[in-house]
Amino acid sequence: MFWRIFSFIACQLAGGAAGWLAASASHSATSELEGLAAGLLLAGLSWFLIDLSRAGRLLRWLRADEFSSAAMSTGLWGEVSDRVRRLIRVREQAALESQHRLQDFLAAFQASPNGVVLLDAQGRIEWFNSMAASHFGLDAQRDMLQHIGNLVRDPAFASYFSGHDYQSEVLMPGRENSPTRPVRLSVHLHPYGAGRLLLLSRDVTALEQAEAMRRDFIANVSHEIRTPLTVLTGFVETLQSCPLDESERERYLALMAQQAERMQTLVSDLLTLSRLEGSPPPGDSDWVSVAALTAQLEQDGRALSAVLSPASEPVHRLLFEAPPALQIAGAPTELASAMSNLVGNAIRYTPAGGEIGVRTVLLPDGRAEFSVSDTGPGIAPEHLPRLTERFYRVDHSRSRDTGGTGLGLAIVKHVLQRHGAQLRIESKPGVGSTFIITFPAGRVRAQPDRA
Repeated sequence: MFWRIFSFIACQLAGGAAGWLAASASHSATSELEGLAAGLLLAGLSWFLIDLSRAGRLLRWLRADEFSSAAMSTGLWGEVSDRVRRLIRVREQAALESQHRLQDFLAAFQASPNGVVLLDAQGRIEWFNSMAASHFGLDAQRDMLQHIGNLVRDPAFASYFSGHDYQSEVLMPGRENSPTRPVRLSVHLHPYGAGRLLLLSRDVTALEQAEAMRRDFIANVSHEIRTPLTVLTGFVETLQSCPLDESERERYLALMAQQAERMQTLVSDLLTLSRLEGSPPPGDSDWVSVAALTAQLEQDGRALSAVLSPASEPVHRLLFEAPPALQIAGAPTELASAMSNLVGNAIRYTPAGGEIGVRTVLLPDGRAEFSVSDTGPGIAPEHLPRLTERFYRVDHSRSRDTGGTGLGLAIVKHVLQRHGAQLRIESKPGVGSTFIITFPAGRVRAQPDRA
């Protein structure tokens, strides 16, 4: 500012002096005054034109958006251009930082396991992440700025969106929902900003399935326990109210003991499942001999066959092949329980006189296969995928007649999962079934030679 005033005064002094000197040649006082005034006027006009030119230069610089260097380096307009350039740089830096923060927020939304959709005040899509695209079948090139109601046409969502009551969520089928593979979404709208909406979606299929399994589990356990309890209660009332001879009393007491044992077996299997689900998986430092396991299975299997076979019918033909000299890493009691369940099921579901074969082989890739085959009634293909579900039975009446709880194969599945093994079931109705356990190579080794 000082330089601007100084330049104006200097220009006036120079102009006035030039006009006065030019007029002094006439030796007239009036001419000298007129020359001084003319010089001051011309000097002021010249300074104003020069200043206006510099201001125009600054304006052109601002319009050109070329702020890499100042429009001029001296004078008031030079300082203005320098300060504008600095201010613009600060604003550009702030805008760049804001852009980076926005990208970070969007990246966080993109990484979210939930679907995220940003809607404007009219309900049009401003942005969505990949999970939302998967949930609703959205396309970034096609659906941006489209109204959400035109793209998500589920009646439950349409009613929820138009009701403007977003206190709770709404459940709706997902884009890939089908009768064989249900997909359920939870959608919740959250108002923010000037009428905008944040739409959050999450896949609750697993939660709903878990809730359904919990309900089914409670219903099944209640049913399984209620049946023997009803029988026990009836027998107790009979013993209390009716005069019975010794043989009848003994028969009723035997039936009561059978039902009590059934409940005890059910409780024992439930506790086993609970322990398997709540304990850490077994390590690979404990090694179990396959030969010892096979010997125990053969002993228990022959005893069970003798108990289940009527005296008038022959027992089962049990063929236990001599296993290779192998060891399996894992928990001995869990492995014995899983294998024993398979052998026991084969004996229970195979008519007396039928054949049950048990063998263990070492595969070329180092894995080991333990298999139990039988000549029982076999299992229809539609039942095979569900055999390891809790309380799932192909034939409910036959399962109860053989003393099954419906939890045996569920226990087998959990034991194998804990040991990294897999269960494969091959069955043909009227021919028989084969249950095969495949142990990974990392849990199989040759039996060490004893010194």
